[in-house]
Amino acid sequence: MFLRSLTAASIGAASLALPALAETSYPLTLSNCGVETTIAAEPEGTVAVGQAATEILYSLGLGDKVLGTSVWFTDVLPEFAELNTGVERLADNDPSFESVVAKRPDLVTVQYEWHIGPQGIVATREQFSDVGIPVYTLPADCVGKDNSTGVDGTRLELYTMDSIYRGISELAQIFNVAERGEALVADLKARETAAIAQAADLDLPEGASAVFWFSSAEMDIDPYVAGQGGAPAYMMNALGLENVVESNEEWPTVSWETIARANPTVIVAARMERRRFPADDIEKKLEFLKTDPVASQMDAVKNGRIVILDAHGMDPSIRNIGSLETLADALAGFDLK
Repeated sequence: MFLRSLTAASIGAASLALPALAETSYPLTLSNCGVETTIAAEPEGTVAVGQAATEILYSLGLGDKVLGTSVWFTDVLPEFAELNTGVERLADNDPSFESVVAKRPDLVTVQYEWHIGPQGIVATREQFSDVGIPVYTLPADCVGKDNSTGVDGTRLELYTMDSIYRGISELAQIFNVAERGEALVADLKARETAAIAQAADLDLPEGASAVFWFSSAEMDIDPYVAGQGGAPAYMMNALGLENVVESNEEWPTVSWETIARANPTVIVAARMERRRFPADDIEKKLEFLKTDPVASQMDAVKNGRIVILDAHGMDPSIRNIGSLETLADALAGFDLK
């Protein structure tokens, strides 16, 4: 994937243009996913449960504070590869409660409530509270979203990057690096604006549409595709594409027959290192699209209008900006007239 990397130089340059921010006063209390969360002092160490949380912490220059990571979809952003090799990976997927607590973190930083939340498969917030460890969940997983319905939750409002920017700013406040947070947000916003302007200049035809295919539990059953409210829906909305999937679930299953009838202009397929399902493999996705008697008949397949994105760039994360740029670049290269 073509990715315009966040660099120390770009963040530093952005910070020079921003006013100095006050240091954080502790104890700090934040309303986080409906829970009043108090941080007693600047955290000396955190465990990240979720790749999005890990990469935000690294982007804020807090790699030395990260005691362990978990829940990985793909390789870490290239600029953090060396840093990441020195941080313990507690699990590729779901860590155990015991493994997180054993690192003795002052904070657990979380991507998804379904890992740590009311019915968390790792633990509940209360379980961590009982051992004196506060939990901070990225707002992108709870703002305008109901995690009690749908396999991956249901969006009540269209996701936007604002919830990611809020998460960056709040984590920067928690770790007393507010200026770094403001600089990172400024850099991401500038890239977001540029990508949207690039797509607007393309003057896409009316009705141009897309489907985002994340994975499938089996190759021959209904795929997990992006619903109307998540990060892919934000990208489509921002770039002027219609989503052919009407569900408000985050990642509903929809039959290929239904998708083929909608005949999306563009198919966006996820590439990942994870191998939970057969369709996690991008090569198997591409082979399926070319050979399946239904999927192969879509115009997007016949005309090669398939865009490959890193899977993590389809979930709420700082990678959404790189995905937005990649999709805008791809649209510029397709003949859609």
